[in-house]
Amino acid sequence: MILNFRLPLAAFVACMICFRSRALPPLGQEAYVWQRAWNNSVVRAVTNHGSAFTNLIVLEAEVAWNKINPELMRAHVDYAALKATRRPIGIALRVDAYSGSFSADDQTTRFLCDVALALINEACTNGIQPDELQIDFDCAASKLDGYRVWLKSIQRKISPTRLTITVLPSWLAEPSFELLAKATDGYVLQVHSLEKPKDINSPFSLCDPERARRAVEDAGKVGVPFDVALPTYGYLLAFRSGQLLGLSAEGPSKSWPADTQIREVRADPLQMAGLVRFWTTNRPPAMQAIIWYRLPVAVDNLNWRWPTLGAIVASRLPRENLRSEARRIETGLVDINLANDGELDLSSRLVVEVRWSRERGARLVAADGLHGFSMLQAGTSLIRFQNDSQPGRLAAGEEQTIGWLRFDRDCEVQIELKKM
Repeated sequence: MILNFRLPLAAFVACMICFRSRALPPLGQEAYVWQRAWNNSVVRAVTNHGSAFTNLIVLEAEVAWNKINPELMRAHVDYAALKATRRPIGIALRVDAYSGSFSADDQTTRFLCDVALALINEACTNGIQPDELQIDFDCAASKLDGYRVWLKSIQRKISPTRLTITVLPSWLAEPSFELLAKATDGYVLQVHSLEKPKDINSPFSLCDPERARRAVEDAGKVGVPFDVALPTYGYLLAFRSGQLLGLSAEGPSKSWPADTQIREVRADPLQMAGLVRFWTTNRPPAMQAIIWYRLPVAVDNLNWRWPTLGAIVASRLPRENLRSEARRIETGLVDINLANDGELDLSSRLVVEVRWSRERGARLVAADGLHGFSMLQAGTSLIRFQNDSQPGRLAAGEEQTIGWLRFDRDCEVQIELKKM
């Protein structure tokens, strides 16, 4: 016997939406707070924006090695600021590359277990029950079995706190990876990295969207819950004679030789927003959240500003909105300003044309460009300001004075902004 059930179209669609919502829960949005020194800017970033995320993962300590002897470096965490976010807090332990052997109960393993438990206890003492302990170990792919030995010992030590780890896409193809993943309560797939460019003209990226999608599909086959880490940061790459000399991230600027060429690479906000949109409706069931590396801090030079990340977290594509204006400073003195009212940093070649009327007899006495903008005399009542061959960057929410004009008397000026 064949039963024929017919549902109205609207009811069918409603059923499908209900089914999909059960099968694919909302995609979480998490963030790392990855500073060892919690200055006022870090505290303000956590206080003002931490509650925008489903939870935060906070760097609490790093382990470096003097040969095979561990050295512990602690972060100075402001637990009160974290507690005020009213969000689940995970703590992270960073472990540098290790050249020694792995054992379930040797001095090194006991040290790591004791550190892990001490970090959890310290957080609890300060009013925060950690949602998880995340290990960020710079492990060689050939040593994943040894890493698993460490993890089993650490998990026993910190139980019932969840244990998670960070994972590179290259690990997914290793025969020992599945056992490693299943020895945890979940992992973070880091799809951002910087491969060494061959020369200064080679294209390079912090996160290739297509490779990220493929890595997520491969991770989904393992069957262990995972998050995906996406970048918000950038690097300055130094080249000499066309070859990579080194790179610089946040922090004090490095001193490079005089003939060094600098190129900048940053995470592309629109590409990252596109990945988030795609994974919101098209992802393996095991993928649970995006975790951003890292929470923007106002003093960062190479990280996104908050308006950029805030737009993506709020499920919007960051928008561009650049404005130019003339400001009268005193009689006859006019500043030319650019204001980035959008949510994207601006790094375009720009021309700002300034015109004034000579009908009232105003005469230009002097003018100059500022902050990477040059002044070009284009006529008796027209001047152009344009940025140099290396485009400057105007961060989201910032303003900058790019030039000034002094007249022998007050006059009205009109300005026009153009992209090259």
